[in-house]
Amino acid sequence: MSRALLKSGFLAGLLLWSVAALALDFRSVADSAAILYDAPSTKAQKLFLLSRDYPVEVVVKIEGWTRVRDDTGEFGWIENRQLSERRTVLVKSSGAEARQAASDAAALAFTAEKGVVLEFLQLTAGWVKVRHPDGAIGFIKVNQLWGV
Repeated sequence: MSRALLKSGFLAGLLLWSVAALALDFRSVADSAAILYDAPSTKAQKLFLLSRDYPVEVVVKIEGWTRVRDDTGEFGWIENRQLSERRTVLVKSSGAEARQAASDAAALAFTAEKGVVLEFLQLTAGWVKVRHPDGAIGFIKVNQLWGV
């Protein structure tokens, strides 16, 4: 019996580890403009610029560099010093409604247009608590945002 318990405990631990490994890691751009390169070197080809607070998904980190993916699915390399731990999200639908609580029935707090960057505050059962650049706070459905 103890062998069966040990085996089931091992399998449960393996499952938890694999779920944790699938967790996405997001950061935001720290500088006013960050260059993304096609390789981890400032001598590599410059791909595009990202503005301050723009959210990116961390794909892999190596010494001094991070490979990231943006909301369009494009990949690039950015210097680690140009990334912030501050979490932001990007509105991906027109007229995303932020509610005062995590409910469709809650009063409207504000509306954010497509492309607006919001500060990520908290994830709550299909909703993200966000802060608008003007200071307003509200809850927007996860499916209307990128960077979660």
